[in-house]
Amino acid sequence: MKWVYRLVSLFMAVLFAGPLVWMLFVSVKEEGMKIITVTDWFTPPYSFAVYQEILSGTKLTNWIGNSLLVAVFVTVLTVAAAALAGFALSKIPFRYRTLMFFVVLAGLLIPGEATIIPLYQVAKDMNLLNSYQGLIIPALASPVAVIVLKSFFDGIPNDLLESVQIDGGGSWRIFMRIMLPLCRPALASMAILTFIGSWNNFLWPFLSITDDNLFTLPMGIPTLISQYSEDYVKPMVVNAIASIPIIVLFVIFERQIVKGISMSGIKG
Repeated sequence: MKWVYRLVSLFMAVLFAGPLVWMLFVSVKEEGMKIITVTDWFTPPYSFAVYQEILSGTKLTNWIGNSLLVAVFVTVLTVAAAALAGFALSKIPFRYRTLMFFVVLAGLLIPGEATIIPLYQVAKDMNLLNSYQGLIIPALASPVAVIVLKSFFDGIPNDLLESVQIDGGGSWRIFMRIMLPLCRPALASMAILTFIGSWNNFLWPFLSITDDNLFTLPMGIPTLISQYSEDYVKPMVVNAIASIPIIVLFVIFERQIVKGISMSGIKG
């Protein structure tokens, strides 16, 4: 039966990789190409002239920088806040701790779209629109990350923490020296998933940003593609450039991404 699973896995891999391969081949074709048969998509001549034109003649590199800046800050701050909240809910006894956990859990039941209007009003009142702060701050609350990290903290024996307390270590020392190193896989998984989610976020930047110098990739790409609707090559070049960072990230951190998806789907 193993050969059946391998054959099915190979088929699914080809099925999902096919559009990416097609995109990459089309992106290095010459403009104005004539497509008569399927093989014409993948045969020479090839050219990188359109890549140079897109990179030098548009604001795509600026948008990539914006997306990278926002995604890095959102990832670092979200994981840090979720780790602190998860540690408090798991290991620090305080009044109404269970109630607070259910409040966080209830955050999963509210669709993000339902909070867009009040969130926009708050951002407007705080003068956060059309700013990097407006892109970063509203994305920091992540109930999923808090719940997943709390579940990992729950698995660490309290006896280990009590031994540190006997030696004079406080809560901060326990958190930094014991909890974070032991939960490194969970932190890495949440960081990767948060980064990808921020990188692909479209709705909030679309509502909060009107200055094209502050556009992120998901918001800027449609404006470019609409300009080149009669040609295949330029839209594919734009999408290829935008996809390369995430493809590289997936290749490097494949195991952590799969682990993060399984943890957030099962334990979350």
